[in-house]
Amino acid sequence: QVELVESGGRLVQAGGSLRLSCAASGRTFSTYTMGWFRQAPGKEREFVAAISRSGISTSYADSVKGRFTISRDNNKNTVYLQMNSLKPEDTAVYYCASGRDFLTYEYWGQGTQVTVSS
Repeated sequence: QVELVESGGRLVQAGGSLRLSCAASGRTFSTYTMGWFRQAPGKEREFVAAISRSGISTSYADSVKGRFTISRDNNKNTVYLQMNSLKPEDTAVYYCASGRDFLTYEYWGQGTQVTVSS
């Protein structure tokens, strides 16, 4: 079983940057694909980014390509989401998730709020 705890969310002005962190429990962190998702009020949860076990392969939603970067440090059991050039439409609760591949996620954190003001 994996426990995930997100941190780093806050209020930021449009054009600014944030880095979210997700700390995972356990000794098997490196065996999991990790992903970031987000959910805005009144909308369904959507995929943001994912990273493979080794960190070599990544995937991004079209809406964040060129602005967001996902990375991981397996020695620290932590995955990151660097968010640059933030837009008001990026406002959402951001969730960290782990799973077997880019399409299947089993464990989820409680989320961290990101608010981007115009």
